[in-house]
Amino acid sequence: MRYIKWIGALAVILILGSALVFFGNFYSKNSSNVTTTKSAKTTVNNKINTKKGVTLTGTASSDQYKSVIKDGNYLVAKARGVTASQNDNQFNTESFENGLLNISKEHFSPKSFIFQEGQYLTADTAQEWLNRKSADNEEGLNPEDNGKTDGGRNPIYLQSIEEQDFMTQDGSDLKLQGIVLGLAMNTVDTYQKEQYGASFTQKIDDATRIAKGKELAAEIVKRYRKMTGVGNDIPIIVATYAQAPDDSLAGGNFYSWSESKSGDALSGWNELKYTNVVLPMQANTADSKSVATNLNKDFVDFQNTIQGFFPNLSYVTAQAEYNGDNLMGMNVDVTTQFYSQTEIISFANYLAQTAPSFLPANVPVQIRISTVTGIQALLVQKTNSKTYDVIEMGSY
Repeated sequence: MRYIKWIGALAVILILGSALVFFGNFYSKNSSNVTTTKSAKTTVNNKINTKKGVTLTGTASSDQYKSVIKDGNYLVAKARGVTASQNDNQFNTESFENGLLNISKEHFSPKSFIFQEGQYLTADTAQEWLNRKSADNEEGLNPEDNGKTDGGRNPIYLQSIEEQDFMTQDGSDLKLQGIVLGLAMNTVDTYQKEQYGASFTQKIDDATRIAKGKELAAEIVKRYRKMTGVGNDIPIIVATYAQAPDDSLAGGNFYSWSESKSGDALSGWNELKYTNVVLPMQANTADSKSVATNLNKDFVDFQNTIQGFFPNLSYVTAQAEYNGDNLMGMNVDVTTQFYSQTEIISFANYLAQTAPSFLPANVPVQIRISTVTGIQALLVQKTNSKTYDVIEMGSY
């Protein structure tokens, strides 16, 4: 099995730092103005343009977005990583970003639009918005602290805001055509009664979370309309996401979306039926009523097969995302304690040959082989594919 070795820190950022990694790899070629690269079936060795100006990445398939490189660097989101409080569930981050991209594709087709990481909400503004409202912070979207710590506490409702911008090419410029916003709403408020003390939790009921999400979405759209470059006529899609608790083995899920076509008004809210399932399922959930019953059986067979081949595996788990009964994608984590580079290479190629016999085809699947030092190899199956590209990371 042919494997791909990417060179350079920018490639690592594109793989690990962006939600887009779940849906494919980005490629680019030299240009001094706005240009697009040719699509590639597997990989392109062209160098990223380091000259001044804006270039676009190419795509490996029609369901991936071209993305923006500015002055030779990937244009990262200005408010990336800003949250109201510490997020101890990495699955939330992955399913939030990947799920929002799925929603974006329903409104802004990759065939017609260019993806740009959020450039309108800055880190400083995001921090102000996510903090509590107070005399010193009138812009706070979370409620004032009422001083209570034993029931009746005003919880932190809004955990984070994700912005995705969608552009079209206009000569040598890019023109904003739409914005998609994800609002991560807490289902559990985790707090401390004293600094560095024990953590406590307060559940937020569904009805309150849903109502607060709608209220905050309206206010955030109003604020975006006042931002330079956005104006009153750019469509803004807002999707609300229910954060999973910190101790959950799965991420949360998006549950509704609305659109502001112009001005501050939002149209009616539309229900979403996204769910995340952890594999292998626990005995009490692995019943015939689960949407992932058949997938779970296949995954357990996959798990047993690869553990028999490579005895040093610590665990093999996965998270599958569904929209109703339809599987949208899957992330598989394979962790080993002891390895050599030759073992990782052999094991990665073995997985590329074995996975198609057990894991679903024609949907995005990502398999990460990790050790305590980080990811050693990444296998990616793209949409409408039945084979895996292998990216060996261990030499970094």
